[in-house]
Amino acid sequence: MSRVPAEGPHPIIAAPGAPPISAAGTSLVIREWTMSGPSWMHVHHSDDEAWHVLEGRLRFKFLDREIDATAGTTVFVPAGLAHTYRAIEPSRYLIILTPKIDRLITRLLDGSGVHDLRSTLGEFDTVLAEQAE
Repeated sequence: MSRVPAEGPHPIIAAPGAPPISAAGTSLVIREWTMSGPSWMHVHHSDDEAWHVLEGRLRFKFLDREIDATAGTTVFVPAGLAHTYRAIEPSRYLIILTPKIDRLITRLLDGSGVHDLRSTLGEFDTVLAEQAE
């Protein structure tokens, strides 16, 4: 007979109709979001990032092109690739990122601890795209 431990890790299940998922582990964070990314292109030197569009459309901008990602599309951006994105219509998507990038986004959204954008990004091994060239 198997027993379920009372303590310890448990799965987080986001079923249809459930509240938006927000889950953080030791190496991966997944959040359901609706807002656009930053207006400026940036590079995470040591962290990958991915998006899976559930509804709507996101427009991703890279140094050499732009692409529209509609519902059902997954976009993976490896570390070192300059990027940004925006919701070009009401959208709902999953963002999959590292805990470090999640902390950066939290800091940027809070705004109170951001006195110098370049310095704040640097704390998280991230730079503006023009700094990466």
